[in-house]
Amino acid sequence: MTTEIARVQGAIDSAGERARSLQTVYVYQAPVRLWHWVNALLIVALCVTGYLIGSPPPSVPGEASASFQMGYIRFIHFASGQTLIVFFILRAYWAIVGNKYSKQLFYMPITNRTWWWGMIYEFKWYAFLVKDPKKYIGHNPLAHVAMFTFMLFMIFMMCSGMALYAEGQGIDSWQYKMFGFMFWIFPNSQDLHTVHHLGMWAIVVFVIVHIYAAVREDILSRQSMISSIISGERLFRDDLPD
Repeated sequence: MTTEIARVQGAIDSAGERARSLQTVYVYQAPVRLWHWVNALLIVALCVTGYLIGSPPPSVPGEASASFQMGYIRFIHFASGQTLIVFFILRAYWAIVGNKYSKQLFYMPITNRTWWWGMIYEFKWYAFLVKDPKKYIGHNPLAHVAMFTFMLFMIFMMCSGMALYAEGQGIDSWQYKMFGFMFWIFPNSQDLHTVHHLGMWAIVVFVIVHIYAAVREDILSRQSMISSIISGERLFRDDLPD
């Protein structure tokens, strides 16, 4: 087996180019990958329906009961939000029982000097101020900060969304008893509506930056990004030494 691997790694193609060594590390376990893609679909559904709730489409002719247009939009929004919460809880559970990379989104090693150095270096890398990228098996330090912050922001969006939903359910509902504390922070319900709606646009901006960063890293760095969240394996691309 070792001889076979050495023969493959030392292979030369028809143009005389030496084959590259390819090393893979299993990073993202199946539950993490499932959560990522379900989360992505739910966020799309929430942003589209959230926009339509804030800026309703023109009314349709006829009796409202015959179309129930806004009712369907609100139902999709509420169902997607509650499903998002369920998967978030499952994701938090997997951070406890999963591998070490599944825990990254829920903590930051702020006492680690190397981590801080890596974050500064990654900022320079994304700003095109340094030439060579660093290799990381999990999230790089700057992406680590971004994802951790996003998770905190998602907790706020889930709590504020459930608080607004609780208004319709009444102050005696379990939703209001669990999430009514949001109205201590925002005594004016309309303020909470506004902040929750602005949060939707913050998520849209984050998604755009997230996709850009993933595609950019897949092209410019020496490691796979997009395929990793599909297969679970991170591929490191390095030329063999002469």
